Amino acid sequence: MKTIVGTIVGAICLFCATSALSQTASVLTGTAEQLQLPEHPQHAEQHSLARESSLLEFSTYAYAKGEVPLSEFASPIHRSVPLGDLARAARKDHVNDRKAAKVTEN
Repeated sequence: MKTIVGTIVGAICLFCATSALSQTASVLTGTAEQLQLPEHPQHAEQHSLARESSLLEFSTYAYAKGEVPLSEFASPIHRSVPLGDLARAARKDHVNDRKAAKVTEN
């Protein structure tokens, strides 16, 4: 039984080694080649700009002059209960919540 398993493992290792070598064998030639970096002799030149086009082509255009107070834009928030009272109630609820029964220290 041990010899069969050893033979199978050896065959798998041999198969993996040959397949890995066959994948890289066509890429590695063994001859040294000089690195050729591409040259770009052209450089940026001045030329005329593109034709002007409107960004608001299919939308309406609105124009206003003057200042508008922020109070006209802001929606009023009316709270029936003050924020401080809400915080105190939340703190009381937190005190009454169940705590962990078991505490572990490392």
